[in-house]
Amino acid sequence: MGGKSMTLDGVTEYVRSGMTVGIGGWGSRRKPMAMVRELLRSDVEDLTLVTFGGPEVGLLCAAGKVRRVIYGFVSLDTIPLDPHFRAAREGGRVETTEYDEGMFVAALRAGANRLSFLPTRAGLESDVLLMNPELKTVASPYDDDVYVAVPAVRPDVSLLHLNRSDTLGNGQFLGPDPYFDDLFAMASGKTLLSVEKIVDTEDLTAAERSTSLLISRMFVNGVIEAPNGAHFTSCDPDYGRDEAFQRHYAQSAQDEESWQRFRETFLAGDEASYHEAVRAFHRATEKETA
Repeated sequence: MGGKSMTLDGVTEYVRSGMTVGIGGWGSRRKPMAMVRELLRSDVEDLTLVTFGGPEVGLLCAAGKVRRVIYGFVSLDTIPLDPHFRAAREGGRVETTEYDEGMFVAALRAGANRLSFLPTRAGLESDVLLMNPELKTVASPYDDDVYVAVPAVRPDVSLLHLNRSDTLGNGQFLGPDPYFDDLFAMASGKTLLSVEKIVDTEDLTAAERSTSLLISRMFVNGVIEAPNGAHFTSCDPDYGRDEAFQRHYAQSAQDEESWQRFRETFLAGDEASYHEAVRAFHRATEKETA
């Protein structure tokens, strides 16, 4: 296809052990799961994740890939907490920095604007400051107000998933919410974008509003066409969340044997093998309920 097109196996050319990795989407919605699965198949480890977290955090923690998580929350939406992340946190296997959601956005905005911090009212008089004693407050130079000085986050690379893109990296979302993927792209040193479909540039706005062009090619280093690349999270309007499979994933956290069985069944092969295993799971589930 030319341009910035690449394949999934190129993800680990950008993501290396010890890096800080931003992951777009929101909870269990429009997560770059195909790229996350590529990391799971690799020997990359010791990662710091920056995210409004969902199952990508739990999977990477369960696989021993994560050293630290900087997050606003880690939720599967219909399942309030990701059980693999909860187990890793409670077991002391990962370091955590939990921000109020407004503080997290301020951190992204600071990174996007190449500032060392941004002041915000979010988090004032809350336990977030107690849990993160490294956070500082600053006095306004104009009045008596005091703000939280949220340090910038600057991921080495961010992974995003959208509905469509051209080969240059102009990314388009067609769902109800852009989340904060544009800030991740602007705050990061490099950005990889996976999409449901790569189209010609003129087709991006032929039938859609120009404001749906969320990500500028200026911030994108590589584009991957990955149909169903957000599975098992949602990617509206292309598909919703696979709730049955998400429950199956969550149940794999009950013990080590369940996790290893899940990993061997769904994550041991390539992306095509993953989707075939998911189809087999649904066939078996339908047969059980018939």
